[in-house]
Amino acid sequence: MKARVVSTRVIAGVAVALFAGSMAGVLAMPAVGVAMETGSGWTVTVVAGSFGILLTVCYARVLWAAFLRRLTWRHHLDLAVVAVISYGVPLFAGASWFGLPMAFISAASVVFARAAVTWAVTLAAAVAATLVMLASGMPPPLALLVGAVAMPFMAPTTYGVAWLCHVVDDLREARAELARRAVDEERLRFARDLHDTLGHTLHAIALRAELGERLVRTTPDAARAELAEIQRISRTAVHEVREVVRGYRAMSLDTELDGVAAVLGAAGIRCDRPELPEDLPGHVHVPLGWVAREAVTNVLRHSTASWCEVSVYIEEDRVILEMVNDGGPGGAKVVRGNGLTGLAERMSEAGGSLTTEAGGGTFRLSAAVPLAGAAA
Repeated sequence: MKARVVSTRVIAGVAVALFAGSMAGVLAMPAVGVAMETGSGWTVTVVAGSFGILLTVCYARVLWAAFLRRLTWRHHLDLAVVAVISYGVPLFAGASWFGLPMAFISAASVVFARAAVTWAVTLAAAVAATLVMLASGMPPPLALLVGAVAMPFMAPTTYGVAWLCHVVDDLREARAELARRAVDEERLRFARDLHDTLGHTLHAIALRAELGERLVRTTPDAARAELAEIQRISRTAVHEVREVVRGYRAMSLDTELDGVAAVLGAAGIRCDRPELPEDLPGHVHVPLGWVAREAVTNVLRHSTASWCEVSVYIEEDRVILEMVNDGGPGGAKVVRGNGLTGLAERMSEAGGSLTTEAGGGTFRLSAAVPLAGAAA
């Protein structure tokens, strides 16, 4: 079952609400205490509320943008506002507001792009918080404990949430990319299978139709036999296309070699059907079967061959299929179209290799598949 990935916005929203709420509480608690001590409740409430709203909004904006990777120069201005309030209020209003520098320490850890700058600013902020608390009248041991020990823990906490949001975002993008690649690979597989299947079959039908046309006046019985063979090949092609669409295309090297001999013979090209080695591993049939099918199509389309020699043998730890044909009056040539390119990809996936060579009036195609390991 596919695991559901939580939206980055959900994680960021919950984290921002918790962090911003905590900072609002850090500002509200001393404000309540001051209001009760001095008796000027409305004045303190209005002033503290104004600073609290400004601090919370700027702080939340910075965290939200950092968690979602949307930081701009404006968020550095927000960070500056957070710094002024975080350090200015304790410095001028007293030690009871000592928790406010945590807002700047927390936000600074996720704003700067370079890690060295981030941690340098965070360290400087912790030192500044300690100095502000000392200047506001806090006892030195308590100021050192809070400023040098407690407050710096806000930096890795905020940084960890930002890292989590980024990892989740990367995971979602990776899944989307894998899905796109799977679709592209399936399209490539379908196009390659369709090309290799229909290319061979349509050439066979065309050759049988030409032969039947020549025989229809002289030997009607032979022409009827060719028409029957065309019907059989057409039905087979329909079945093969359906298998390609379903993705269950099976291939037998033995069957393909029978087809090679029959198709080339119908085209007037001399070709003897080779015998397969005994105990041939099953995993070599599919890649070598596709090679045999595409190779005979290549002979029919790109040469004027009069003979074709096909051999299958085992050499060392490989099964080798080799096809050699003459080029006729036009000579032999290598034509690197979709067929040979697709064959090379198939052989590479099977752990094998494909080589072609033209020279001396002949064209040689050789495909090799490992005896072991190709199934994987």
